Amino acid sequence: MSQSLSAQKRAFLFLQGPCSLLFPRIADRLRNHGHAVHKINFNSGDVAYWTPRKALWFRDKLSELPEFLESVWLKHGISDQILFGDCRPVHKAAALRAEQFGVRSYVFDGGYFRPLWITLEREGVNGHSLLPRDPDWFWKTGKRLPEPSAPQLFQPSFTTQAAHDVLYHLAGLSNPILFPHYKKHVSIMAPIEYAAYLKRFSLLKLCKHKEAQIISTLLSDKTPFFLLPLQLNSDAQIINHSHFENMSEVVEFVMRSFANHAPKNARLVIKNHPLDMGLVNYQKNIALLAQALDIAERIIYIESGNISALLAQAAGTVTVNSTSGSAALELGCPIIALADPIYNLPGLTFQGSLDDFWTVRPKPDPELFHCFRKTVMYATQINGSLYCDYGTKLAAENAARVLEVEKSPLEELL
Repeated sequence: MSQSLSAQKRAFLFLQGPCSLLFPRIADRLRNHGHAVHKINFNSGDVAYWTPRKALWFRDKLSELPEFLESVWLKHGISDQILFGDCRPVHKAAALRAEQFGVRSYVFDGGYFRPLWITLEREGVNGHSLLPRDPDWFWKTGKRLPEPSAPQLFQPSFTTQAAHDVLYHLAGLSNPILFPHYKKHVSIMAPIEYAAYLKRFSLLKLCKHKEAQIISTLLSDKTPFFLLPLQLNSDAQIINHSHFENMSEVVEFVMRSFANHAPKNARLVIKNHPLDMGLVNYQKNIALLAQALDIAERIIYIESGNISALLAQAAGTVTVNSTSGSAALELGCPIIALADPIYNLPGLTFQGSLDDFWTVRPKPDPELFHCFRKTVMYATQINGSLYCDYGTKLAAENAARVLEVEKSPLEELL
């Protein structure tokens, strides 16, 4: 074939995106560049955000989705499909057989280096990423890459993200009629989720000043402390890319190891995720377990606070596979990952057991991290946002450039 894919007109199929205007804006750019654009709506929220653009509707049982997708790929000559997150049930079916039909998958996700970047990778992200797990490859690749360009700045807004989420779920009230077989990829109902958020954020206002004082005292004290930043129970990183069932299991695992193997003068700071709904009473559960383990005086639990300030001074950080691990590495904080995130490399994270980490905790190699960061930025990150208005416009423009070329940045490097 004489023409490269980048010179050809392609046929893109959009599956589920974030509840924002990001996917419609990318689609409009691709269509304006002469490419064919198709979309499958799986629920009423998808319909609301894609309107007035035309789309196919999938209204049947999930078991029938593979056959439906195959018919769409063949009928419309789909060359590329675009999805947000690769672990949703509707996306697992799409990713499983796409390659057999010559369809390339592009996966969006939250950025590995936030908040000004989002992830765009071929075939998979996080635990499914095609990034090699070889520090030597990052050494060699990073040394020949230029420094990343300074990102365009914008102000991420939780309020905007929340507003989109509410609108998406309001549209979803018609799902029982329009999409009778649709099931959410998360188990918690939206009204329960919103009520929990309102309660937790109201309580946060009451404890912020007290917790700021706790952190200030901790940072001025000479007593060493370790940090355990919690992730969300609904995070695909926990559900699909770790051996833990939930964060309560993680907390107990870490606290028991800390009690038995950490230096007796050390403390463990457990910080909740800023977007946790508050459905689990971590404070109470941690206090009870700390008392049972006879380490109540050595455990500090906080709901809020500047995690960067804590990472900069922590003796070490324990994470499953959180993006806070990247922040820890950037600040030179020793870290152990209890799963296998993309940064779990010899020279960056501790490769031994958690029991040993408390006393044997080498600092990450700053030069290796510099090469790692440059490579990941070049290969997988685009400047922009999943939700805020300017950020999605920026992301759509940058993403379209990646989607139209024959090889992804990572494929070029490999």
